[in-house]
Amino acid sequence: MPENTGAEPNGEQQPQQQAGVLSYLMTNKVESALWMTRLGSPYGFYQRALISNAATSALRLHQRLPNFQLSREFLARLFLEDSCHYLMFSIIFMNSYPITMALVPVFLFALLHACTYTRNVLNTMGPNSIQIVRSIIAKLQEQQTNILRFIACTEIFLMPTVFFMMFTGKCSVFLPIVYYRFLTLRYASRRNPYCRTLFTELRMTVEYLCNKPQCPGFIRNICVKAVAFISRLAPQVAQQ
Repeated sequence: MPENTGAEPNGEQQPQQQAGVLSYLMTNKVESALWMTRLGSPYGFYQRALISNAATSALRLHQRLPNFQLSREFLARLFLEDSCHYLMFSIIFMNSYPITMALVPVFLFALLHACTYTRNVLNTMGPNSIQIVRSIIAKLQEQQTNILRFIACTEIFLMPTVFFMMFTGKCSVFLPIVYYRFLTLRYASRRNPYCRTLFTELRMTVEYLCNKPQCPGFIRNICVKAVAFISRLAPQVAQQ
């Protein structure tokens, strides 16, 4: 009997923690569903990962804009949402020739979002629960800005990849057009300015290298024309 009394508090505490976690998950049903789809994204195959990301984006979009309306104003608000952008991204690459690079933003967004919600779940279990997981999450979140910049860089360099695929016959001319539309939406994003920032930094880097005396004249001319052409394609962004 004395041996059993020492184990009772731990035996009672575990069901209480489980009940608390279950209650938290049931109270936040949409967020919990997003967490589960995010956890599933990185480990699936190519199409499964994109389908999982599409499901996550659709849930998030429904959360942001719950009342669908068939109007120009609603559609304008719809295309301002990052969730709409990545629902579009998933649909674009889900039915195209597999591009491993396309999974990079999907995986990294899944990682960031899953970490945030996992931390919330751990908080319901107690402030000192599973410290090793908390430590990993903290280190990842310290790198959040660098991860978002890398995602933006991947979004940008997918454009020339898609063009190359078109010239090699691995996709139709329709894919670069649709992906260009996705990229303009990312450039004008209100919540995530990293794509716009990376475009600016890349332009400044190219201009700096072209202005060096060592740069051959014909390369300078090609780069200057390319920068001017890409700048003309950039959408107008409203001042915020």
